Amino acid sequence: MRPPALNPLFAPITSLPGVGPKIAALFRRLLPEGDGDMPAVVDLLFHLPTGLIDRRHRPKVRDALAGDLATMLVTVEEHRAPPPGRSRAPYRVVVSDESGSMTIVFFNAQPRWVAGVLPLGKSVWVSGKVEMYDGMLQIVHPDHIVAEDEAERLPEVEPVYPLTAGLTLRGVSKSVRAAVDRVPALPEWQRSDVLRQHHWRSFSAALTALHLPQRAEDLEPESPALARLAYDEILAGQVALSLTRSRLRKVAGMARKGDGRIVRSILAGLPFELTAAQQAALTEVEADLAAPERMLRLLQGDVGSGKTVIGLLAMARVIETGAQCALMAPTEILARQHHATLGKLAAGSGLRIGLLTGREKGRARDQILVAAAEGYLDILVGTHALFEQHVGFRDLGLAVIDEQHRFGVHQRLSLAAKGRAVDMLVMTATPIPRTLLLTHYGDMDVTRIAEKPPGRQAIETRLVSQERLPEVIAALGRTISQGNRVYWVCPLVEDSETVDVVSVGERFASLDKAFPGQVGLVHGQLSGADKDAAMQAFVEGRTAILVATTVIEVGVDVPEASVIVIENAERFGLAQLHQLRGRVGRGTSASACLLLYGAQLSENARSRLQTMRETDDGFRIAEEDLKLRGGGEVLGTRQSGTPEFRVARLESHLDLVEEARQDARLLLDQDPSLETARGQAVRILLQLFRRDSAMALLGAG
Repeated sequence: MRPPALNPLFAPITSLPGVGPKIAALFRRLLPEGDGDMPAVVDLLFHLPTGLIDRRHRPKVRDALAGDLATMLVTVEEHRAPPPGRSRAPYRVVVSDESGSMTIVFFNAQPRWVAGVLPLGKSVWVSGKVEMYDGMLQIVHPDHIVAEDEAERLPEVEPVYPLTAGLTLRGVSKSVRAAVDRVPALPEWQRSDVLRQHHWRSFSAALTALHLPQRAEDLEPESPALARLAYDEILAGQVALSLTRSRLRKVAGMARKGDGRIVRSILAGLPFELTAAQQAALTEVEADLAAPERMLRLLQGDVGSGKTVIGLLAMARVIETGAQCALMAPTEILARQHHATLGKLAAGSGLRIGLLTGREKGRARDQILVAAAEGYLDILVGTHALFEQHVGFRDLGLAVIDEQHRFGVHQRLSLAAKGRAVDMLVMTATPIPRTLLLTHYGDMDVTRIAEKPPGRQAIETRLVSQERLPEVIAALGRTISQGNRVYWVCPLVEDSETVDVVSVGERFASLDKAFPGQVGLVHGQLSGADKDAAMQAFVEGRTAILVATTVIEVGVDVPEASVIVIENAERFGLAQLHQLRGRVGRGTSASACLLLYGAQLSENARSRLQTMRETDDGFRIAEEDLKLRGGGEVLGTRQSGTPEFRVARLESHLDLVEEARQDARLLLDQDPSLETARGQAVRILLQLFRRDSAMALLGAG
């Protein structure tokens, strides 16, 4: 139950003055974090300003400079309306003070309105950007015009908010101020020693300071007000994760030990030995499975570190006990790749492996569903199709989820609900910085495979200007003549009038002209059958160059591919570039990654590309990506339904995460049910940051 004190903050945004249905619809686009269709007042409170307008510069007219944002007290001297028949000409008003004169300019203005706000002979405050035109100072469409005796209506400092089309800064500011006025006196959920140590004020004082800033420094991530709210949000997340973890540990699991026969069979058939890191990871996973508690483990390893084998051996151990397993992948290409890989690795072990994606239809689909429901399948590999209600298992014991941050939490829960005490192994090839592990995966045990299997080729990474494109295409000819294959990645599917970037279709056409019959095309808008056909032709060597979007980012394994060209590489994030680079270096040939960049490189883009050239350490790359782009972009959680921060900026607030984690554990050790005075206050904190409903969901990983 929500405490009555919070009701004003969780009222719909339409409860604020001046916010009717039309404005509310615009706010819904601006504030997507709200529940259901309508944002609440609290969602507007966490929509923080990104800068400010300082109107405290109040010069005399003669001292104002072009480019200044100036606020001046002037007297209205003369109105110069446009001549008859020239409605597009500007309406000019001459104003002055004792030091000189200037003009106020309006386009498409109503004369009656201008006369009302700038009456002849009256003194008014005018605020706006000063310009020089035809030797005279002017302000075009002032931001504010108020009468001399109403100076208090003129804001000295105005916060600047992110907007969406149709919303004005003045309108959003007015709504925010009304929302701030609604914040009630709330019990303090932070420990007094933490507040003293950081010199933090109360929650409401911090909100007020951010929405009514006096200096640009007030909005910096390190400012006491923003740091206080960031810590509040991080603490809410850590408490929710800790509660989830403790509850999951209380749910009875099932000890799954097996007799080792299938595991031994698979190991005997592998064409390689497990590395020490793989063996250590397998030992941890098997210990989890053998324990009476449910397993909830994240297995992370850099591109090509051999996670799939560990996932297969974990499934084999569970299947030895008579249970079934599911392996879920985010894309159809990756699901089919997993199905083929598992078939090779498990050949001779007797495992029965099925595949279910959106493409399986009719009788074939029905046969798969019956086989899973009646226990004739040991492993069912699939995409989102596995979540569907009519997909059932006779006895699901283990769910393995690949690249799990691409799934919503509801979906992961629904998969876990398809069996009894289902163990969960989550795998990711996206190296995750420690900070993000704590904030997004704090309820999981974590295993990292830190070394690559022997035989993986080093990949030479080169930065190449787009101007050298003819040289690159000529070099491809030499590469494919030696029997090697090439990926060519483009950021766009279709041509764009607004972005100067070559589309995947355009690049396919140009390369197909240079190498007729040797070029394939894969992108997300193709049908599943066409994608499969293009991939299969590339795998079998019937085509030597595969032009693609990032659909090939994860999981695709073609050992003969030794070169990857990433066009407009400056448009990709670091983690994505690293994933794409990992598509090569899987065979015996020397491998290269060519990062083609355009003429206009920002400092941020230049830094990303330089990092790619300097290192192939995915974990270092992930740390750099976090600093440059923030946690949600690194993990891709902004579209996946995974809780994302609204206030905290992990790239700036890294040091607060560990502190909040320890604080949350201490709190729940002393007050596991949140019944003390502080515990009750923390319940309010969880609700303010919408972590109360997330607690049940976070258990899905």
